Amino acid sequence: MVGRIPASFIDELLNRVDIVDLISSRVPLRKGGKDFQACCPFHDEKSPSFTVSREKQFYHCFGCGAHGSAIGFLMEYDHMDFVEAVEELAAREGLQVPREAGQRQGPDLRPLYTSLARVSQFYQVQLRHHPAAASAVEYLKRRGLSREITTEFSIGFAPPGFQNLLDTARGDSDELKRLWVTGMIAESEDGKRYDRFRERIMFPIRNHRGEVIGFGGRTLGEGKPKYLNSPETPLFHKGRALYGLFEARKATRHLERLLVVEGYMDVVALAQFGIRNVVATLGTATTPAHLQLLLRAVREVVFCFDGDQAGRDAGWKALEITLPQMRDGCEVRFLFLPSGEDPDSLIRKEGAEAFNRRIAEATPLSHFLFDHLASQCDTGSAEGRVQLTERVKPLLTQLPQGLFRQMMYQQLSERVGFGLRGPIDGQSDKRTPLRLKASLHTMPPVRRAIALLASNPEFAQDTKLPGGWENLELPGIPLLQELLELLRMQPNITTGGLLERWRDRPEGRHLAKLIHSLPPLSAEGQAREFRDTLVRLSSQSIQMEWEALVAKAAGEGLEEVEKQRLNQLSKEKANLDVLRT
Repeated sequence: MVGRIPASFIDELLNRVDIVDLISSRVPLRKGGKDFQACCPFHDEKSPSFTVSREKQFYHCFGCGAHGSAIGFLMEYDHMDFVEAVEELAAREGLQVPREAGQRQGPDLRPLYTSLARVSQFYQVQLRHHPAAASAVEYLKRRGLSREITTEFSIGFAPPGFQNLLDTARGDSDELKRLWVTGMIAESEDGKRYDRFRERIMFPIRNHRGEVIGFGGRTLGEGKPKYLNSPETPLFHKGRALYGLFEARKATRHLERLLVVEGYMDVVALAQFGIRNVVATLGTATTPAHLQLLLRAVREVVFCFDGDQAGRDAGWKALEITLPQMRDGCEVRFLFLPSGEDPDSLIRKEGAEAFNRRIAEATPLSHFLFDHLASQCDTGSAEGRVQLTERVKPLLTQLPQGLFRQMMYQQLSERVGFGLRGPIDGQSDKRTPLRLKASLHTMPPVRRAIALLASNPEFAQDTKLPGGWENLELPGIPLLQELLELLRMQPNITTGGLLERWRDRPEGRHLAKLIHSLPPLSAEGQAREFRDTLVRLSSQSIQMEWEALVAKAAGEGLEEVEKQRLNQLSKEKANLDVLRT
């Protein structure tokens, strides 16, 4: 992509997003005074110390110190990087993320997206008009797909021949290069380029913004492989993409559950029957990136596999991938279909209502884990129960700290009939608890002013704030001055937005700590304390300059300009003394 994301856009985005709505979609919050509370999702605790402020638009845990804006929450909770978090929030608000011109942060990928959008449109036109598409149309009709579903998923047809896409780009060297980079054309051993997809029904794969990043193609004949995906490209990474996620989000406003199947046709066929919360893993095993993507979107994930041994083996691999991601509040279950059935065939036999009932009754992860391993041990004997324990415990150690992990150890104890001490017993969390808050008056004045201003950005709009403190050569004065200048130019920035402005600067970490070091105090009390602190700092600056001039007057004497300055300082001292009283 080109350029940085403008700071003004970050400000606008954070002003639009309600951090309470965002966090409550992942962590159950309850009202506690003017803020919202929950048990912290980032460390194990029994009583809530995690607070979310709608007024300040930031969250903070008084137990472990986790804090940040809506962007920071997505980065820590959903394991996103900064750009991904911004794009996720922008998509929620229907905004396009702009980029500043100038310095490049990486390659500009937008032309690649544009080329793939054209390719997708080309394939859709071929499905409707190419003479050889009759067999593709007949196949789709035989599978029961309506024109509406085919259009919604932008299904197309790659016609026979090796030069169809190449011919569309003749004379445009840039477009030819983009087709090569996106994997739409391939190269033979003798250096000749040709269309990668031929005589296949084409399924465009989209990212969370709806942009085409690659394709899956199903052959209509006896050719191999039956399904062919785009190769790895700058846009497409099979282990991090899910087919149908964009369409599921578009069709269902508030997704609560996602069903994970294995093929494109399963997703589309279930959509045809009205089951719209379905995605596919593009014919590959589930990866940690898939899990992170799924759990960003919903709290409940149901994996769907064939009921044969191969399906159960695939389910077990998915379970192993899932364990490290099983944070409190999310649920993962497993649906194994009758032998010889796949989602497409089964829903045609029994209908949507029965299929939805199967989804609702899918096996919880805990049951699948214990039942699978118990079937390999003689749990009727003490030796078998010890064997079960030894097989289960290494898996449980992969679970994140939290209530679910504790309950899994409890279930294991109940199954084997004796108590267990899990690694959670006696372990301290990795995070270091914060110190108790100190009194405002024990904080150095510059730190106190920074903490009060950052926590209450509206204080910068007070036109009666004293000046003169800017001349002090004390640590933190440049930061305080910069904060005031920024907030006067950008009066709508919240505390959360302010922290984002300092995310990549060394002062950012200290700024967040200062905000959370403030003891409880009314808004009026904090405003008065901020103004009084600036008065004290200004008085200190004036006093130092006044004493220097008085000392000089007693020695070598003052020039006329210095005498005038001394008189001015004496008046300013008197005015500040009045303000301090």
